[in-house]
Amino acid sequence: MALVELGRFDRNLANIIVGRLESEGIDAVAFDTGASIADGSWLLIPARVMVDEDDLSRASRLIDPA
Repeated sequence: MALVELGRFDRNLANIIVGRLESEGIDAVAFDTGASIADGSWLLIPARVMVDEDDLSRASRLIDPA
């Protein structure tokens, strides 16, 4: 299993995307969601949503079906 980046999103959206992917059977994790919460700049640093490289194309279609 090798993790690849699906995209970078604000931390709330990243957590929603992780939940959506997991509801479809795709394991996902959001990195960096609490990286700078203590100094107040958490809104400026995007969270990375990571998936297994084998699930990348399916995950991409689920979050952006266009």
